[in-house]
Amino acid sequence: MKLDLVNSFISWRMKKRFHQIELFMKYPIEVQQEVLQGLLERAARTEWGKRYDFRSIRNYEDFRSRVPLHFYETIQADVDRLRSGEQNIMWPTEIKWFAKSSGTTSSKSKFIPVSQEAIEECHFKGGKDLLSIYCNNHPETSIFSGMSLRLGGSTFINNSENNSFYGDLSAIIIENLPFWVEMRSTPNNKISLMEEWEEKIEAIANTSIKEDVSSLAGVPSWMLVLARKVLEKTGKANLHEVWPNLELYMHGGVNFTPYRQQFVDILPNSSFSFLETYNASEGFFGIQDITDRQELLLMLDYGIFYEFIAMDEFDGENSKAIPLSEVAKDVNYAVVISSNAGLWRYIIGDTVKFTSTSPYRIQITGRTKHFINAFGEEVIIENAEDALQEACARTGAVVLEYTAAPVYMENNESGAHEWLVEFSEAPSNIEDFTDIMDRHLMQVNSDYEAKRHKNMALKRPIMNVARPNLFYDWLKSKGKLGGQHKVPRLSNNRNYIDELLEMNALEAVAG
Repeated sequence: MKLDLVNSFISWRMKKRFHQIELFMKYPIEVQQEVLQGLLERAARTEWGKRYDFRSIRNYEDFRSRVPLHFYETIQADVDRLRSGEQNIMWPTEIKWFAKSSGTTSSKSKFIPVSQEAIEECHFKGGKDLLSIYCNNHPETSIFSGMSLRLGGSTFINNSENNSFYGDLSAIIIENLPFWVEMRSTPNNKISLMEEWEEKIEAIANTSIKEDVSSLAGVPSWMLVLARKVLEKTGKANLHEVWPNLELYMHGGVNFTPYRQQFVDILPNSSFSFLETYNASEGFFGIQDITDRQELLLMLDYGIFYEFIAMDEFDGENSKAIPLSEVAKDVNYAVVISSNAGLWRYIIGDTVKFTSTSPYRIQITGRTKHFINAFGEEVIIENAEDALQEACARTGAVVLEYTAAPVYMENNESGAHEWLVEFSEAPSNIEDFTDIMDRHLMQVNSDYEAKRHKNMALKRPIMNVARPNLFYDWLKSKGKLGGQHKVPRLSNNRNYIDELLEMNALEAVAG
């Protein structure tokens, strides 16, 4: 009875916030203008505020002409100063948390500043809004009667002298959660923040099996590893047999399409809900607000001001960005943010397209630097995953992980794309799978189709089947298990795929 009352009270509080969400959906441009002016006022006395004279900026045109666009490389020196303990550089309040960002497995890491305002007004607010939207869409939910199973990374001391820390964003959030959230979460902080990933998975599985888990939260690739460990330990056929009250999985970090069928297999109840978020090191940007539509509501009142650069005009820091009021549907844009953590006109590296402008809803299409364009084909992750999904649907295959890279032209021969795919359910005929994928890529990408015409620039794709756990073992060899580390899906060079193909071949020889 007590848990029922708690669930009812929290659900009621969550639904109240939904009216504020409806407000920025109705007045998006006005809300964004207020966000920009608020950010400029708060940071006016910082080094950056004085450098660009924030006090005299009166409108967006002033802001765009005065403040240049930035990549991480152009702010790194100031971030390093923050990490060494200096303050009031980009944002007025103390910065002691840094999200170590590794959107790829590159050894070069970015340390994104995370202010207390970003934690509370953006990331925490995003988490609450996610549940508000879920409660609004599912008024009979009992989600707050059970425990939330969270799967995050780890944090490390950045500088003991100034008491600053770095780590995965998920771990930073866990470290700062209020006690009442901690009480309804599993596992405890000690286990959640363990550094050694495989030990952590083992400990989380052992702990969570004993709990009444009603929701899951974490990156799909690593949540799948945990789920399989739980099923292995319990001998159950699916997760509902382990946790009868399980009703929601909140996911983000990677495209869910390649993982969806695998999760449906272990979460087969038709009433179970999957809810996608767009939560990056730089901020919490979007939430799936309509259950059966694969698009995200752009969240506009989190202390983040948005700009966008059309990718067909993208020229790095020399690009022309536009505000939210000028975007169009179905155009591929690079995302630019100014935030309450002191990021100013920062190009985050993600690309999106708008599926709606009333309200503003988006789909994540890929990365500004993660695509294949060796021959002018401009294949982005969205194209690749559409094609893989089509090939899987028509052959009964299920893709677990993949990567692709160009094969460059040599000896007057055309180039090609080489793929390395790990299946949990392999197609009966890999040649049919390849042909279906190739034809679908031509349907969704006219540049690819043009280059494939009569094999003039691009030959038929080269398809390699990866041994089981190849990508997992490769990430492990890099010390990149867990957290936000991901397999690089597309690359314009062969650095990743050559390493993986060598590892795959060595295993075949050993076998």
